[in-house]
Amino acid sequence: MDVIPVINCSDRECVKERLKVLRGMVPEGSFLHVDVADGAFTFHRTWNDTDGWRELGISHPLEVHLMVERPELWIAPWLAAGAKRFILHAETVDDDAVREIGKRCAAAGAEVMLSLNPETPIEDLTPYLSSVSLFQVLAVNPGLAGQKFLPLSLEKIVWLRNAVPHAIIEVDGGIVPETARMAKDAGADIVVSASYIFGSEDPMQAYEELKKI
Repeated sequence: MDVIPVINCSDRECVKERLKVLRGMVPEGSFLHVDVADGAFTFHRTWNDTDGWRELGISHPLEVHLMVERPELWIAPWLAAGAKRFILHAETVDDDAVREIGKRCAAAGAEVMLSLNPETPIEDLTPYLSSVSLFQVLAVNPGLAGQKFLPLSLEKIVWLRNAVPHAIIEVDGGIVPETARMAKDAGADIVVSASYIFGSEDPMQAYEELKKI
């Protein structure tokens, strides 16, 4: 199972500190997950200066989680900043938007993943099962890190795995070794982690502990 560290910062200095921690930890070519919160779809806002991100010279591909009301407006700036995968919330798009964003991303060599808030029925993804092959199960409410993993997420993982056997399923929120193992057993391929890695006294050890699962 892949483990992707999360950068969910409110300012540039926090981003720089996290990148310093990740240096030498995450293999070249592996994704870093960036939380983009606009303060409208979520209660808080992250540091979303894409020009600033580009100036940091990050070599890793970015997986950008668009927790925003108008995701179509964020695609071009983040492609320029190094995004190779966009996570869209089904609550903020319709069929036409997914199709259009998918075309723009494909032309730039980027992928599209669909996500749902915990309270949104997993069946809302049904219209996209034949056109999208990457899905995220959000195991906490969108927003701040450090929330507890919601067990109902496991049912969603199982549903997706049965509905789309060859899909790539990512789980985001409340990831610690115990919940990572439960997610893997339910059928997940990827977990992303912020608090467990960066809140640890030894981030490298925490990252490797998750990777062993």
